[in-house]
Amino acid sequence: MFLSLSNIAKRFGTVTALNGVSLDIAEGEFVCFLGPSGCGKTTLLRVIGGLESADAGEVKLNGRSLTETPARLRNFGVVFQSYSLFPSMSVAKNVAYGLECAKWAKPDIHRRVAEMLALVHLGDQAEKYPHQLSGGQQQRVALARALAPNPTVLLLDEPLSALDAKVREDLRAEIKDLQSALGVTTVMVTHDQHEAMEIADRIVVMNGGVIEQIGGAVDLYERPVNRFVAEFIGRMNLLSWPPVADRGTSSLRIGVRPEHIELVASGGDASNSVVGRIEKCVFLGSFTRVTLAVGNERLQLELRGRRTDLGPGGSLTVRIPPDAVHRIGDVTR
Repeated sequence: MFLSLSNIAKRFGTVTALNGVSLDIAEGEFVCFLGPSGCGKTTLLRVIGGLESADAGEVKLNGRSLTETPARLRNFGVVFQSYSLFPSMSVAKNVAYGLECAKWAKPDIHRRVAEMLALVHLGDQAEKYPHQLSGGQQQRVALARALAPNPTVLLLDEPLSALDAKVREDLRAEIKDLQSALGVTTVMVTHDQHEAMEIADRIVVMNGGVIEQIGGAVDLYERPVNRFVAEFIGRMNLLSWPPVADRGTSSLRIGVRPEHIELVASGGDASNSVVGRIEKCVFLGSFTRVTLAVGNERLQLELRGRRTDLGPGGSLTVRIPPDAVHRIGDVTR
């Protein structure tokens, strides 16, 4: 395997940041570490990059241990959330910095800087300084700088979290296109599930210093292995009452995605249906999110378009198709 992590453990005082994490990453793969704050994803990224030492375990690249290899000798490109550009250097000088440290010849540096800036659509900004650029442009410079020395692995530590929503959406698509074009093995930390689902080949869902599940976006969304993943990836209604067909097992907890719940029209199929009182209707552009009170529980469903015919206080009969039901277990440890 190209990049291999074996039983990585890390503690900070009494806090266990990583607890026996193992993972294999293929060459050219784009992997996202996804999870809430404090789950260990950034610590794991820093261990991979040599910016943090593990208390136990090993990181290998092409079968060779990196334990004794300092960060500066790993040839890993790193992009941080805060850009970390040199304010007194021009854009071109920032991109050239790593090449100069690596003793590239000047003509090669000039050519590579031009190539990288063109790749991130900043060829006309070479002589500007960081403060003259927008946040999105600064992050593109940071990407160009990290990619310029032809890194073996690119590490991205929440590189888009400081940007506004529209810029973040545009730039994540560009990062994926860039990674695909260059074929560089990339590991990215994010707490944004949509970001991970859009750009990652595989998503590593982390919680409390361990890996809960690894898979593609479809796998995680449609086949969550436990309650944590079910609630963290997308929206999931977790209910103690089962569909009509399973009412003999009243203790069963089920999960159902909001978009899979169907309205029951008058005279329609009422199997596996329940009646709820509408508590809230929120229009969200492409759909309306409706919150129903069903007994002591709440059920959210998402209906296409704007629904002016529904409002708080009304009743609604909805059906849960049996094939939309997930049996949800506890967090696996």
